[in-house]
Amino acid sequence: MGIVMSKFVKDLLTRDLKSQLSGVNDVLLVNVVGLNSSKTSKLRTELRKKQIRLEVVKNSMARRAAEGTPIAKAFEGFEGTMAIVWGADDFVSLTKEIVRLTEAKEFEGFVARGGAMDGAKLSPAEVKEVSKWPSRQEQLSLLVGQILGPGSRLAGQLKAGGGAIVSQVKTHVENLEKGGAAEPTTEPAAEAPPA
Repeated sequence: MGIVMSKFVKDLLTRDLKSQLSGVNDVLLVNVVGLNSSKTSKLRTELRKKQIRLEVVKNSMARRAAEGTPIAKAFEGFEGTMAIVWGADDFVSLTKEIVRLTEAKEFEGFVARGGAMDGAKLSPAEVKEVSKWPSRQEQLSLLVGQILGPGSRLAGQLKAGGGAIVSQVKTHVENLEKGGAAEPTTEPAAEAPPA
């Protein structure tokens, strides 16, 4: 026999979930029904390491909590119990971690069911596609490389020119020390016109 929640308790749980999801713009929906308690506990530990939250909720409650937010579309067309995941450094990192865990044999039964990104509903296939995008950290790394590339080429060119000048000065000094005449390495400067 199932437990029947009063409207008061449902409203409290909905408000709590709404509070937890406040400011969240992207979520994934996952199925954890196929996992036993031991595997669920291990899964939660893995997710916490990446600052990912997991909340198991009834779809109707989640739909009410997300009403009027960018994540509301995620819950359209779903029935029953599901888990919501959100967090990580950015949404791409979240999808990468969820897809990685769904493919792990130890979490067989953990399945990505879809989600919402920037107010748009995502299918399971789209979740997998987003997981292939570069994460925020990877994008920053690429950007830094693109910024530093021209600078390092310029530094190399300046260093090469400076090295040639140093070599010429060194040769000139050595010739002077030997008492020999210094050979000019450049053309003599033009004389200034008479004033």
